[in-house]
Amino acid sequence: MATLLRRTASRLVGSCIKNRFSVNPFYNQTTCAPHGRLRHLTPSISRNNHFTTSARKRASSNDPLLRVIEAEIGFAEQADDYNRVEETPSGFPFKMEDKPGTKIVSLTRDYQGESVEVEVHMTNLVTGDKGDDEEEEESDEEEEEDEDKPEKPKQSNVPLLVTLSKETGPSLEFRCTAFPDKIVIKDMWVTFPDDPSKDELAYEGPSFRVLDEKLRKAFHRYIEIRGITPGMINFLHEYMINKDSKEHLLWLKTLKNFVKS
Repeated sequence: MATLLRRTASRLVGSCIKNRFSVNPFYNQTTCAPHGRLRHLTPSISRNNHFTTSARKRASSNDPLLRVIEAEIGFAEQADDYNRVEETPSGFPFKMEDKPGTKIVSLTRDYQGESVEVEVHMTNLVTGDKGDDEEEEESDEEEEEDEDKPEKPKQSNVPLLVTLSKETGPSLEFRCTAFPDKIVIKDMWVTFPDDPSKDELAYEGPSFRVLDEKLRKAFHRYIEIRGITPGMINFLHEYMINKDSKEHLLWLKTLKNFVKS
């Protein structure tokens, strides 16, 4: 009887080993579980641990850059002109449109049936060195200074693109440089908004600086009576300096969000 019981127990153990036990490849031990439940066992090494480690390493490698960017943001926020608001002067004839994230301010108005549009670009600030723009400006005005004459102080300026158009027909465009005390026309040309294909073959005319002096003065007067006057430049100069500071701060914050994410 005892022998029979031992044989029965031995067969039961063997059946369990054969049919009920399975080897989990993620474990170093044999797990006794039904085959249908094996897929629900959690591996000893989680994939989440791998991703968490990679994220920590990436964040750690970005820390020096983030610290520098955050320091630059602090300096920019301490500047006096990043949040200054320039009030539009009395009698300013243009409607102003300033979109954050862009480097151009648009001015528009109507003048006796004409549409006047002005693109105001970022101010060219004086850095102390004579740049290409200043050399070109002197060439445009054909100013040859004598050796005995003192050199004129360099001035910051505001680049302008002025477009004059009517309901139909061609438009006139002027590329100007606005200094604190004067506006200089550097180039002018005719465009065809109704038929852009004409622009490719259109004769643009001679360089503005080689035109007769009377004709150049007449064109200066022509744009002046449409609102492009030296009186508006001081306001635009300050406004664009402030805009440059605001855009710089926005750019730094965009960089920070990219590096941090």
